[in-house]
Amino acid sequence: MTLVLSVLEQGMIYAIMALGIYITYTILDFPDLTVDGSFPLGAAISAVLITKGVNPILTLLISFLAGVAAGTLTGLIHVKLKVRDLLSGIIMMTALYTVNLRIVGRANVPIYNMTTLFDNALVKKIFTGSLAPFANTIIILVITLIMKFLLDWYMSTKSGYLLRAVGDNETIVTSMGVDKGVIKIIGLAIANGLVTLSGCIFAQQQRYFDISMGTGTMVIGLASVIIGISLLKKVSFIRVTTSVIIGSIIYKACVAIAIKLGMPSSDLKMITAVLFLVILVLGMDRKKRKKVA
Repeated sequence: MTLVLSVLEQGMIYAIMALGIYITYTILDFPDLTVDGSFPLGAAISAVLITKGVNPILTLLISFLAGVAAGTLTGLIHVKLKVRDLLSGIIMMTALYTVNLRIVGRANVPIYNMTTLFDNALVKKIFTGSLAPFANTIIILVITLIMKFLLDWYMSTKSGYLLRAVGDNETIVTSMGVDKGVIKIIGLAIANGLVTLSGCIFAQQQRYFDISMGTGTMVIGLASVIIGISLLKKVSFIRVTTSVIIGSIIYKACVAIAIKLGMPSSDLKMITAVLFLVILVLGMDRKKRKKVA
């Protein structure tokens, strides 16, 4: 049961990050490596604010806004300075490494025995008895669903439709008299806001911040998006955002099973890389079969 709850918790936390990558990778077709810096940005802000006694719920909003700022800067570098999309993300990712160190002051900060989203008076009051072991899972589920429904709502607005249009055909958006660059910046801002929010929750769930916790975030998010979309694309009644969340949980389950079967936790990055490679190869095979058909 402990393993299942752990998979669900981390799967849903990373699902919030994967929703952000879904915007950049699937909708905008923008390989945004900023996420490897914005994920630990949320963790860094969360750790520092919690050590200073700030309400953990407020850390969610502050982290999200910090991610929006990071995504906006990536967008400005790409749109206004005409830097290629991949390079724009690399530049921001590199800059955020120093920013995160400056925010925290050191490479690792524990937040044990401090008030967090999962350890506070209200949580202890609500989740008592048999509900206590499920407290973290329920809290993460609520936050994940809120972000999913907010993203679904946004994608149904005019701005959301324009965002999808920019990813599909920039020429049409330009012919409508809309600045495609502004739409890209908005998309990158929202995406990195979600990624940073995910990092904030992750730090509070793990009870520490580490400067290296963002390494491989892009790969994990892409794997989650591709798994979810590939497996559930034929299920018409499930929204894409739901597929991404399910994909993230499946991905974390695969990693947990690999470790359970005897692979050392130090090989986690290798497991991630192999899983991602397998997913990409399977995805390419399906595309080839479609073209042949």
